[in-house]
Amino acid sequence: MKNNIKIKLNSKKFRDHVYACWLGKNIGGTLGAPYECKREILDVKGFVTPPGKPLPNDDLDLQLVWLHAVEQHGPLNVTASLLGEHWLGLIVPNWNEYGIGKGNMRRGLCPPISGDYNNSWKHSNGSWIRTEVWACMAPGCPELACKYAMEDGKVDHGAGEGTVASAFVAAMQSAAFIIKDVRRCIELALSAIPEDTRIADSVRFILDCRDKGMAPMDARNAVQQRNADIGDGWFEAPSNVAYTVIGLLWGEGDFKKTVLTAINCGDDTDCTAATAGATMGILYGMECIPKDWQEYIGDEIITVSINKAHFWTGAKVPKTCTELTDRVCAQAPFVLFANHADTEIGDFEDEIPENADESMRKKIAVMRGLTVFEPYSSHFESDCLIADAVLDSAPDIETQGEKTVTVYVHPHRSIGDHVINVTCRWWLPEGFSVISGKTTAAIPNKNPHDPTGIATLKFTLKAGETVAAENRCVLEIFPDGYFSPLYIPVLLLG
Repeated sequence: MKNNIKIKLNSKKFRDHVYACWLGKNIGGTLGAPYECKREILDVKGFVTPPGKPLPNDDLDLQLVWLHAVEQHGPLNVTASLLGEHWLGLIVPNWNEYGIGKGNMRRGLCPPISGDYNNSWKHSNGSWIRTEVWACMAPGCPELACKYAMEDGKVDHGAGEGTVASAFVAAMQSAAFIIKDVRRCIELALSAIPEDTRIADSVRFILDCRDKGMAPMDARNAVQQRNADIGDGWFEAPSNVAYTVIGLLWGEGDFKKTVLTAINCGDDTDCTAATAGATMGILYGMECIPKDWQEYIGDEIITVSINKAHFWTGAKVPKTCTELTDRVCAQAPFVLFANHADTEIGDFEDEIPENADESMRKKIAVMRGLTVFEPYSSHFESDCLIADAVLDSAPDIETQGEKTVTVYVHPHRSIGDHVINVTCRWWLPEGFSVISGKTTAAIPNKNPHDPTGIATLKFTLKAGETVAAENRCVLEIFPDGYFSPLYIPVLLLG
């Protein structure tokens, strides 16, 4: 959404903060990795790994793949589906939600259903730990960073708390390029996510603990007990995001104190420390990075989670934080321009309007619907139409079983303002039938944020006397007067 203010960032200062982000990520990840999954309160005071190199960390690895996706396909083509294909081709690990998401996609379930189906890890940490690439390519645009982070999280976390956590952290980090007060960044990021989520509850609880003057580890114990019912234990997102926030708040602007406080909360220590370190780098730039810690880990990036051999011809994996910074900074202006953002990066002095907070909140409010979506839903676009398809339950079906598919469809905004008539046709496996649903509809062409401009198509599919392991159904929606049909695949598992 266009705004009437413009944020200008000096390119050299911007690069300084991006470089500090990646160094902070590497430092925090290396410090925290030896203590990962220890649930008790810790007393870490510094490095225990050999000097000279950082430890490998999937938190950073996966973001190298996302950078590759933006470089190869352009910012407007980055969707959950595109990132899902990159998961299958370029990312090695199959643990926890990573493996569940990849396994579901290999069966034919598209994101975000790939992150929803049979996924006991969808409330876990694997998504919000890889948000910096989105924040750095959308500085001062938390609604835009949030959008990209949501597409990312959907692949392996579906509609779970892990995806909500991605939206929160990305928005916080994007705002940190503009707002140099971590409390204000946290509060702004809260406005980007639904209030009734556990992430929002946990962060609000920590803010309250801070206001009451509690000690950091007392706040840590309190939020851990508050989330004791979440099944993923030490790896769940609500508490670990809260531990990161504890580090940022009680660290009081000191890099070492911030990172060590996050680590000493325990649990997923490499993730909490890496995110806290990266956020500090974004906030304060290289002046906040301790020289001794920077020298201890150096500039190198050591990967463990990506298949370099499968990167396309001519594409290279960044080998250093310096190279990663240069490539991210090169893409940021294109991402901002393509999305009609109000932030500019160039050879001029910083210009940050006094009402930047208010402006960002207004844009977040317009885009907030992106962070609210139903489980077992998926998004599709053609050159003419945009649709969201929602299953009434998990994509399982039995002999003679029924499944309801609700499709919300509206035209692209580039199409004229006239009503568009569409014709629907299902392509079904042998024995399947459509027992309810209209074959034609009229779509009012209005602003897609206006509910009256969206047509609702509802169909009930019924299986026959036999079902296969994988039953591929396809809905064709053809707009009269246009040549680009929209195809919606629906995979039902026998």
